[in-house]
Amino acid sequence: MVEGYATVKEIAEKWGLKVRTVQIMCANGRIEGAVKFGRDWAIPADTAKPTDKRVVSGIYIKEQK
Repeated sequence: MVEGYATVKEIAEKWGLKVRTVQIMCANGRIEGAVKFGRDWAIPADTAKPTDKRVVSGIYIKEQK
């Protein structure tokens, strides 16, 4: 991996989330600085975990419009 960046798997382990959850968060633009290279995501290693209710509780909460 590129220096200063982590893989989805590394971030998922660090944040205590599933790999697929982190992939979806990247695709939805919820992780600042995440960049897609081909089929893989590169996430800045020092990025903070988003703090919305869905991530904290682990339960999907539909966003209100």
